[in-house]
Order: sequence, then structure tokens, then C-alpha cells
Amino acid sequence: MSTATTHGGPGLPQERRLVTEIPGPRSRELFVRKQAAVPPGIGVTLPVFVTQAGGGVVVDVDGNSLIDFGSGIAVTNVGNAAPRVVERVRKQVADFTHTCFMVAPYESYVAVCEKLNELTPGDHDKRTFLVNSGAEAVENAVKVARHATGRQAVVVFDHGYHGRTLLTMTLTAKNMPYKQGFGPFAPEVYRVPLAYPFRWPGGPDNCAEEAAAEAIDLIGKQIGAENVAAVLIEPIAGEGGFIEPARGFLPKIAEYCRANGIVFIADEVQTGFARTGDLFACEDEGVVPDIICTAKGIAGGLPLAAVTGRAELLDAVHVGGLGGTYGGNPLACEAALGVIETIEQDKLVDRARHIGEVMLPRLHALKERNPIVGDVRGRGAMIAIELVVPGTKDPYPAAEIARRCHAEGLLVLTAGTYGNVLRFLPPLVIPDHLLDEGLSILERALQG
Repeated sequence: MSTATTHGGPGLPQERRLVTEIPGPRSRELFVRKQAAVPPGIGVTLPVFVTQAGGGVVVDVDGNSLIDFGSGIAVTNVGNAAPRVVERVRKQVADFTHTCFMVAPYESYVAVCEKLNELTPGDHDKRTFLVNSGAEAVENAVKVARHATGRQAVVVFDHGYHGRTLLTMTLTAKNMPYKQGFGPFAPEVYRVPLAYPFRWPGGPDNCAEEAAAEAIDLIGKQIGAENVAAVLIEPIAGEGGFIEPARGFLPKIAEYCRANGIVFIADEVQTGFARTGDLFACEDEGVVPDIICTAKGIAGGLPLAAVTGRAELLDAVHVGGLGGTYGGNPLACEAALGVIETIEQDKLVDRARHIGEVMLPRLHALKERNPIVGDVRGRGAMIAIELVVPGTKDPYPAAEIARRCHAEGLLVLTAGTYGNVLRFLPPLVIPDHLLDEGLSILERALQG
């Protein structure tokens, strides 16, 4: 195979190119090795083995170039091998790779925290600390809330996903595959309804008011507001199916938390870093969290996550109560600074909005023509369609439609509590012609 470049990044030819079936022979060979070396619990959405990626494409070992509507699950928002990220990481890896910030600190960790304190919603005094993953960020946010309030209960929502560790698995709503057989779970976690417009019994117009009232009533009756340390929510439910809560729901929940001394935690692991057409999804309705958790898109693919919150909350924790050996690794910190520079200088918040303006009208038109599409939703470059049995709201499995897309060179992801959602997370640097081509492939896949 010959390509125009020996590396990935935006210099890769921005084209869909199929030279073998998907997956190709070399990928199939590697998958056999994977099966012999890796436990089956580590699933694979599309068993093609990647050699390069950048812009809006992923290139595999067989020379196929696939359109990327996944971004590594909203991680490579600025694209794979983004130049500013590569440049910063290359320099840092030659200087030093690790000291542990808690042993001998370095400036880039502080610089990332300063930027997050500046960029996250709200103009109050903030503190940030860095960890490795979204699950670790959420666990630490709960630790901080419990320590600062002296309370124990944590309230989460239907359809929420927060991670795979013991606590975050408990916080997650979906049993299979995330919780099945892994109990017992952590105590003092309570679940209340999410304002899910497409499936709310009272209809979308009444969804925000009724769902908020029901959630608040359940908290009062079953827990008592005075016992709640934190309410934790994704501003758009990710794995649950890209459910955008009915407008007004998030502000009502945040207001209830403020009135009752409850820490309002926004899990922006998937929604953050320009993905939704705002730098953070909470900004859409002017919601200011007490603590915000970020990961995924923060460092362009290097492991990094952050907890940012009100100074009085984070400062309440004793010395040594927070931290970890690898948290805020210097390579990941430099990558994060490169990501933030790229978002700001290349105006990727605006680009995310443009992607939504390209995709949503075509998806709404597709819904009008194809009754299997029950709902189209999302903001910016975080968009989904929910599939139903025509004439009903019964879930229609998304896996077969995804398989057809994969066979034609379009990488898409499934999601949803009922396994019936196709989610679209293209890199924010994807060119329009690949967006259009990817949507045409999706249209054909839905037609069978």
C-alpha cells in the first residue's frame, strides 16, 4: 500500500477508499491474535486494525480508508494526530515522561488547571486537579462532595452512564453489559427519572416540568434532601442514547440543588470540549455546575481527565486526600494544552455547530422518509437517531444497521438503553464532503 504520507493526521487523503472487504484479511489475522491474547469481555465495535488516522478518516492495515463518525467515542474532537498536539507531545517525551506531580511537580499540570478554571462555566473561584479517566474523575467528584458536605447519598438518573469502576458502575443505569454479574454495588446511590422527551409518558411538551417534579419528589420522600451530598448528571446522556433532556429540566434540578445545599455535578466526559457546539454542554441553558468532570476530548487521545469545581469544595479536602501516581502525566498535559489551542485558534466550537447544521436537516428528512427512524436528536457534533419498529416506539436493534455502514466504509457507534440508537461523533475537523458521503451511506443502510 502506498499513501500520500507516512504518518497520520490531517495530511491523510480525506477520502473513503475500500480496497478489501471490511474487515480485510490482515485485520482478520490480527483479530485471531486478539482473541487468543485478550479476554472476550473487551469487545470491539469494528474489527479493523488501525495504522493511521486524521481529519475525518481512519486507515486500516489492509489499506482501507474509512469515514470516521466515532472519534474514538468523542475523544479525538480535534482530530487524530492534530499538529499542535503532536508538536507538544514530541517535545515533552524527549524532556521527561514522568516524575509524579505529587513528588516533583511541573508547569504544564498547573497550566491545564488554570485553563480549565478559566474555561468551565461560571466566574466563581475554582480549583482543578487531574486524573486518568472519566470514571476516576467522577469517583473523585463524589469523594469531594461527600467530604465537603458531610453527607453520603448520591442521586443519579435513568439512562445515565458514568463508568466501569465499582462506584461509577453503580452510578450507571444500564445493567447489560456494564453491571451484570459484577455486584454487590456501592451503597447510598439513588436513581430518579430523566426528562426523556421521546419516551416521556406525558409527552415532550410536559416532560421537563413533570420529570423534574417527580425527581425532586422522590429525593424528598426516599432520601431527604438534607442527606444528599451530590446530584450527578450528564447534560446529554451519552451511552444512554444521546438523550437531550427536555429544556428547563437541568436548570430546575440545579436550582433545587442550590436551595438544599446539594453539590450539582455535571459529567461532561463525553459532552465537553466543543463537542455539542458549546465548549461545555451545560452552557446551552446557562447551567453552572458546582463541579464539572471532563475527560475524553481533553487530551486528543492521551489518558487525562479533570475535576474542576468551586474552590470552597475542593479546598475542603485534606492534604493527600486527592491524587494518584499517573494523574496529570506531563505528556497528557502537553496534549491537553495543544487541544485547547486547537479548539480556540481553529474555532472548533463554531465548527461543531456547522456539523450539526449539515447533519440534522438530512437526518430529519431521512426520518420523514423512513419510519424506522423514530427520533432525531442532539446538538452540534453529538447527534443520534433512535430506531423503532415502524408504527410503534418499540426499539429496533441498531447493530445490523451499523454493520451495513461498516461494510461500506463508515465507522458508526451504537448506544441506548435499549440498544436501538445510532450515535454520530465525527471529528470536528472532518471535511463536509465526508459528512455528506457518510450520511448517504447511512441512508442506504437504512433502506436495507
